[in-house]
Amino acid sequence: MKDAPFHALGIDVGGTKTAAGVVSFPEGRACSQRLIPTEPSRGGEAVLNDVVRLAEELTAEAEALGQKVKGIGLGLCELVDPAGRILSANCVRWQDQPVADRLSRLAPVVIEADVRAAALAEALFGAGRSLRIFLYVTVGTGISSCLVIDGHPFIGARGATGTMASSPMSVTCEKCGHVSHRTLEEIASGPALAARLNARRPGAAKNGKDVLAAVAAGDADAREVVQSAGESLESTIGLLVNVLDPEAVIVGGGLGLSEGPYWDSFIASTRRHIWSEVHRDLPFLQATTGQNGGIIGAAATAWKKFAGKGV
Repeated sequence: MKDAPFHALGIDVGGTKTAAGVVSFPEGRACSQRLIPTEPSRGGEAVLNDVVRLAEELTAEAEALGQKVKGIGLGLCELVDPAGRILSANCVRWQDQPVADRLSRLAPVVIEADVRAAALAEALFGAGRSLRIFLYVTVGTGISSCLVIDGHPFIGARGATGTMASSPMSVTCEKCGHVSHRTLEEIASGPALAARLNARRPGAAKNGKDVLAAVAAGDADAREVVQSAGESLESTIGLLVNVLDPEAVIVGGGLGLSEGPYWDSFIASTRRHIWSEVHRDLPFLQATTGQNGGIIGAAATAWKKFAGKGV
């Protein structure tokens, strides 16, 4: 007997933008979508007001079409524990905000880390469907990762998984002795690429995609920024491959889904940082749920929880 359709609202709150959409299950099809800037510098309450308003609009639109929203999944660019409690406020300051309470007036709510939500989307509906173990990496405004085993994103003991780019790298220059305490996100994320190019030429880039466009146009400064960022990112991913032994690496996020020289150099450099010949030829795949992965994954988290789908 075919399952009855289950409609869930997926909300993906990132550092740059907030995406939301109603998703129909079991097929995982996004029916309607909306995108707004997050602007977290305004404070947690302002961001939450925008998210609640967006949720209200989308649930009303769905119900007008006869699609009853039965659950809300929210993926957030912060640490989230196994009980759905928000553990950090590095970007969106929601630890003191009644996020679940306000959204639950519309439908039951589950909160998840955005990288685990996106990894779930790939496991259920994307490039990871045929894989038992894969590593999901997202590269955009932030950089994070998630190991997926048998269709389940690994959550860890405290929910603090995925922080591959948040700790200081503490690299000492052998020539001058300077110790860099920058994190990988401060070197290789989209905002970092723009900031580093702007440090050389003020006003040269608004975001990471501007830097990649400059590389494609032959800009030598942009190429040096991207190459050094790539080396740092790829050495970290190579280390994760050596430690976790996945069947494949799936890459998402705004920069991770970029085509051309960035992607080609990303693959080649990562392979150079993989120690074992056993892993050297493992597949590197772009996330096939694309920019909708966060929405679909957040909604799928609600589907699993409220429709009893222990996928």
